[in-house]
Amino acid sequence: MDYSGARHRMVFGQIRISRVTDPFVLNALATVPREVFAPQFLQGTAYRDEDLPIGRNRYLMEPMVLARLLQLAEIQPTDVVLDIGCATGYSAGVLARIATAVVALESDSRLAETAVAVLAEQGIDNVTVVTVPLGGGYAEQAPYDVIVFEGAVGSIPRDIRDQLADGGRLVAMVQSGPFAQATLVKRAGAFFSGRTEFEASTARLPGFEKPSGFVF
Repeated sequence: MDYSGARHRMVFGQIRISRVTDPFVLNALATVPREVFAPQFLQGTAYRDEDLPIGRNRYLMEPMVLARLLQLAEIQPTDVVLDIGCATGYSAGVLARIATAVVALESDSRLAETAVAVLAEQGIDNVTVVTVPLGGGYAEQAPYDVIVFEGAVGSIPRDIRDQLADGGRLVAMVQSGPFAQATLVKRAGAFFSGRTEFEASTARLPGFEKPSGFVF
């Protein structure tokens, strides 16, 4: 299969027509091979515009949704990013092509091991994969300029929100009925603001099934 051609079609046929214009995001998606982060028997479907099941009740987020979330976060090359629920590492790989450093959290040790191996094979060396429960974030390396949730959540935990740096941005798909709403949270000193941007049907991220004390 012509994966390079499929990746090009994904960027120009799915992403750009969905109002994604951020050059950092477009370049990262055009550069990182999504298929190598998928199980071998699913690599031929890696560029479909849908959540990709990778086993163990986990998914790689739909490319269009991921792209729009990352654009919403306005990631800069100097940013440090917390990627929550990296699974096999695709999202972390994309973020690593934009930001200076990525801390990628994964609760499933087998998925985390895959992420470490595949990222290394791709020569992506500015990602640190940490195997921890997802619900508390990772305060050890906080604060973060950007925090991204790689799946729909019931709410945004306050403890994770508080790991944002001053001026930081957090993006997540927050479940609301049958659809999730793309939510942006910004920090300014001790104050937080939030807004929603679009809706999508997004696979749930384990560990955030119930409200955890903070929802915009």
